[in-house]
Amino acid sequence: MSDRPSILVVDDESAILVSLGILFKNEGFEVATAQGGKAGLAALEQRPPDVLLTDIRMPGISGMDLLAAARQQAPEMPVILMTAQAELRTAIDAVNQGAFQYVQKPFETTALVALCRRAYEHRRLKVENKSLRQEIRRRDRSQSVRPIGRSRPFLEVMKLAETVAPTESTVLIQGESGTGKEVIARYVHEMSPRADGPFFSINCGALPESLLESELFGHVKGSFTGAVRDREGLFAAAKGGTFFLDEIGETTPATQVKLLRVLQEREVIPVGGTEAVPVDVRLIAATNRDLEEEIRGGRFRTDLFYRLNVIAIHLPPLSSRRDDIPLLAEAFLKRMAADRKEEPKNISSEVLDAILAYEWPGNVRELENALERASTLTKGAEIPASALPVRVTERRAEPLVAERTHPNPTLDMVERAYITWVLQAEAGNKSRAAEVLGIDPSTLYRKLGRYEDGA
Repeated sequence: MSDRPSILVVDDESAILVSLGILFKNEGFEVATAQGGKAGLAALEQRPPDVLLTDIRMPGISGMDLLAAARQQAPEMPVILMTAQAELRTAIDAVNQGAFQYVQKPFETTALVALCRRAYEHRRLKVENKSLRQEIRRRDRSQSVRPIGRSRPFLEVMKLAETVAPTESTVLIQGESGTGKEVIARYVHEMSPRADGPFFSINCGALPESLLESELFGHVKGSFTGAVRDREGLFAAAKGGTFFLDEIGETTPATQVKLLRVLQEREVIPVGGTEAVPVDVRLIAATNRDLEEEIRGGRFRTDLFYRLNVIAIHLPPLSSRRDDIPLLAEAFLKRMAADRKEEPKNISSEVLDAILAYEWPGNVRELENALERASTLTKGAEIPASALPVRVTERRAEPLVAERTHPNPTLDMVERAYITWVLQAEAGNKSRAAEVLGIDPSTLYRKLGRYEDGA
């Protein structure tokens, strides 16, 4: 809202319009006038003012009609009605229907200006309170869907996501299956100005081409067998919100052409239709494929890739963010317990060691599934290692005979050597060493304890 309040004055008498126009202009208002209800309605639709001041009795469209239109178009807009003594009952009814106030003709100009200023301040406070409530709701929602983690790679992803969220830029999220691409997409949505709008998602690889296009763009009646009526597509239904296209690398060249149109023209043409339908949606796409390799293979369009790849977020695999594993495990167990209406189960030190040592090729999704299995099989308060899938707990046996005279060191060997080197460089200061390593001191102490036990 501007610091200079705007007011629309509507009356069927030109003399009143001229005098009130001069009055409010001299008082610092931005003034628009309309002679008669029809002109007032057109002015109201063209540019809604901060305050509407209108006569009640006018031929054709009355002040009551304008009140109803204002309530529908901008519910926070205060409406003040000018009335004669004979119309007093109607004015009182109008206040009961949502008008801010009424004034009787002839009115005292100083009091009228003060009333209009009060109406403007009332509107300004309502708008600010509404904006504050929306911000609080958006913050609460964003905290509830905030991805979990504290590792350096994770924090870099979060920093980029929070930077791009307030913009309208298209985002391409790349990462292995199970890394949480949709979780990041939802977080970007909840941190964006579109948070109050819908969030739609669809897996492009889960549907055949014909059905996918119908879902995305809609279809017209008779466009194919079973199309018994017109149907709005998800792009149109997501108006004012965010559309997440998962596994976009699975789309066919024909679908890619239509997606390019959405990004370039902000419109879609329903299947079987000829007229374009405008769309108001932010697009976030995700893939576990190397799209540049797909381009070289002729399976993905270069122009669509550059339209999608405005902001690229690369999600690291879980094996690259091991410091997040304990946090994720705790969060998963708490959520599972809440769903079952029971106390969260604890994990034993053996389980913690096992999940930290495992490579997690299925990433966060595999970790969640493994813990759900373990939680379900555990009757007591603490999950034992035996409840985990065998693949998580078993360690590969070292071959008795190596073909190489000098075998490559294992990852554990490299890690142990590096931690020892950092500790020596920091004169045995474990807190400082943990900071240099980018891990929590508790993680460092646990690793050192494992080394001392000979693991």
